[in-house]
Amino acid sequence: MTLKKPQKSLKNWTEQEWDYISASDRRKPKSERGRYLPKSVRKTLTPSQKAAENKKKKTATRKGKQKAKYGKAVKSKMKGMYW
Repeated sequence: MTLKKPQKSLKNWTEQEWDYISASDRRKPKSERGRYLPKSVRKTLTPSQKAAENKKKKTATRKGKQKAKYGKAVKSKMKGMYW
């Protein structure tokens, strides 16, 4: 059976090893957790990029937003994966 484009995208998405940038975030309350990214993207970010992404996500969460826009570094690394 041939998968349609959305099905392929979902299959690809689920095969990624997703986790928080900081491993300790798993134990924190949801309101204090940082960015959730695939392993391939997490490995390529510098410590300063990781800190910036976590800060951006935590700020958006405190404002009551569920989503926070990705920074340039993350967006460029994920572009080939999903967008």
